[in-house]
Amino acid sequence: MEKLTCFKAYDIRGQLGEQLSNDIAYRIGRAYGQFIKSEDDAKKTVVVGGDVRLTSKELKHALANGLMDGGVNVIDLGLTGTEEIYFATFHLGVDGGIEVTASHNPMDYNGMKLVREESKPISGDTGLREIQTLAEKNEFVDVPTKGTYTEVSTLKEYVNHLMGYITPENIKPMKLVVNSGNGAAGHVIDELEKRFLQQDIPIEFIKIHHEEDGNFPNGIPNPLLLECRADTSNAVKEHKADMGIAFDGDFDRCFLFDENGEFIEGYYIVGLLAEAFLQKEPGAKVIHDPRLTWNTIDVVTKAGGIPVMSKTGHAFIKERMRKEDAIYGGEMSAHHYFRDFAYCDSGMIPWLLIVELLSVTPNSLSNLIEERKNLFPCSGEINFKVINPNQIIQIIEHKFKGYKKTIVDGLSIETDDFRFNIRQSNTENMLRLNVETKSDKEKLNEISNDISSVIRGL
Repeated sequence: MEKLTCFKAYDIRGQLGEQLSNDIAYRIGRAYGQFIKSEDDAKKTVVVGGDVRLTSKELKHALANGLMDGGVNVIDLGLTGTEEIYFATFHLGVDGGIEVTASHNPMDYNGMKLVREESKPISGDTGLREIQTLAEKNEFVDVPTKGTYTEVSTLKEYVNHLMGYITPENIKPMKLVVNSGNGAAGHVIDELEKRFLQQDIPIEFIKIHHEEDGNFPNGIPNPLLLECRADTSNAVKEHKADMGIAFDGDFDRCFLFDENGEFIEGYYIVGLLAEAFLQKEPGAKVIHDPRLTWNTIDVVTKAGGIPVMSKTGHAFIKERMRKEDAIYGGEMSAHHYFRDFAYCDSGMIPWLLIVELLSVTPNSLSNLIEERKNLFPCSGEINFKVINPNQIIQIIEHKFKGYKKTIVDGLSIETDDFRFNIRQSNTENMLRLNVETKSDKEKLNEISNDISSVIRGL
């Protein structure tokens, strides 16, 4: 039985040719179809879409053929971002959805993100391993009738949904730089711009790297990398914009820049969005990850909400949100999850909410963020390539014995004046360190350097 290495913890991702091909995409379609049909004999329907990568269209069609040969009806949404698949799955009430995307991976990669009914995630412990086994065996049950193929657009309905998160009358005149990174976000920004014009919402868009182009002439869209931020930052300064927005390839994450062109850590955006939601629904629950927590807990508590910690990762956050009926969930990695969006992550909803927040407050974005950064300065994520991650974590745990310890996702140590989390990457031999303090940047540097020295010494 051939081992398929493109199956990861949360999704499918691999190098084109050996790890992922049209043949493998077909087998994944057959396997997914057999997986969802095993629950009952009813005819199933699945939505599919693909990002701008040069291979996404052919992989999507191979996937669709596999689904149809497995007796599943296919609705093809065309060129989409991941969250358009999430939306269509719950909006159309179908049995599942698959987005062909490699997001911010290198040019020679592609992959898939899978959900089932109501856009519930399919990951390692919720079906992905079963689909992998079926695809590896490559022995599928014969079906009496093949599925059908239909092309549909849900763009209008999706944008209707997005507009429901803001009150148009609240929006003040604003200039926004939007960097789609030549990824899949462009067509949604264009549609939102049309809607803003129709409703006299006074937003001016400055679009850069806007054309959807799988050759990525301006580099792979990954604003987490320092070298991918300059174009957005410079455009904000050049046009004297109120905010900059940059997307990754499948736009399930957005990254924000203040009016000075300064990149904003995703951690502080979690606090802003939590506050925005709690103004609309006091007392609601907000989910956050354990890497950096103090700012989020402070904001949520003072706004009358209930902070709830969850393990890092979209499958864990979504599951916890459903369990707690949380209104919003946020990760410092710029993944933001919304109850009214079937508990899924969206890269479009966050910036819309921030635009409204800026419209109803006298403060600029830099002022809003600076206050929180001063109260709870953080290191940002510091990454270390290591050979023995578990051993290093044990040594650090011993070094800080006697302090409050939590093992939710890696190791968290908390004292009265500093806190840190160190965890192993899910996909590689990397340690990820995050440190925060209470209004003490000197202590932040001291602890960050201290732990970094220990790791590098090992």
